[in-house]
Amino acid sequence: MSLAMTTKQREEFLADLHVGVISLAEEGRGPLSVPIWYAYEPGGDLRIITDRLSRKGRLLEKLERFSLCVQTETPPYQYVSVEGPIVSSEPADLERDTRPMAHRYLGAELGDAYVEATAGERAAGESLLVRMRPERWLSVDYARQFSEAGS
Repeated sequence: MSLAMTTKQREEFLADLHVGVISLAEEGRGPLSVPIWYAYEPGGDLRIITDRLSRKGRLLEKLERFSLCVQTETPPYQYVSVEGPIVSSEPADLERDTRPMAHRYLGAELGDAYVEATAGERAAGESLLVRMRPERWLSVDYARQFSEAGS
């Protein structure tokens, strides 16, 4: 019995609201793995925003690929992991990129407060929008164990 999600299920799961964990290869160390907000629409590129001067931002400017894992926090557990090439990197635009991401994770009111509170970071041109094209997928839906066991 396979616990893997279908293509449609895994893309919809990735498009849902989850905090992702990005993993970036780092020479001479283990991979850097940290939580991050992201946006994804089925069939499209995965988008993240980070501070260009952070450890994560510096690695993203050097690397050609990264991976991201998202999961549920309650049983029956589900997760999707994607890995792929970085297809573009550019300064994040406040209205096109940052505000919609903040609204996605915090709602409109708190999202706008977040945008205002972090305005200084963006004023220096330090916010980086990175797009990754999902190439390799790994998914598990443990609910399948129970639905097939009862069949």
